Amino acid sequence: MDFITKEDKAQLEQTLRECCAARKELSNRIATARELGDLKENAEYHAAREDQGLNEARIRELENRLRTAQVADDAEVPEDMVFIGANVLLRDIESGDEDEYKLVGTPSGDFSIDYIEVSTVSPMGVALMKARVGETIRVDLPKGTKRYEIVKLIS
Repeated sequence: MDFITKEDKAQLEQTLRECCAARKELSNRIATARELGDLKENAEYHAAREDQGLNEARIRELENRLRTAQVADDAEVPEDMVFIGANVLLRDIESGDEDEYKLVGTPSGDFSIDYIEVSTVSPMGVALMKARVGETIRVDLPKGTKRYEIVKLIS
């Protein structure tokens, strides 16, 4: 099950509205390109059809995600427990390095932020979900197992 925050849900719904609104524009592009003639060698037509297919695939993906996702209610989460939306300071047991992570439903793709976004379905996210401050988590990664101590939750 995919957990998302209320903000993630709102963002997914906005993206879905934008994709649905783009349908008319894409249909118009296809119609305009079709008027140019021979469809076998009509690059504009093929590009517009491909864009339409990608847009429809994105719409299906968003609709499915919204249908199956569980919106996390943080009202019942203890203050020392990691849950979706939480910023947490982790210490790598092996190296001693400390980094800030945020447990998110959907990574934003913004690399200018001061923390590392971790999806709830990633190995790190699964290990972090419902862990508590002071615990050591084990994360099974493709390059081997890593252990992290949960130092603190950051407001």
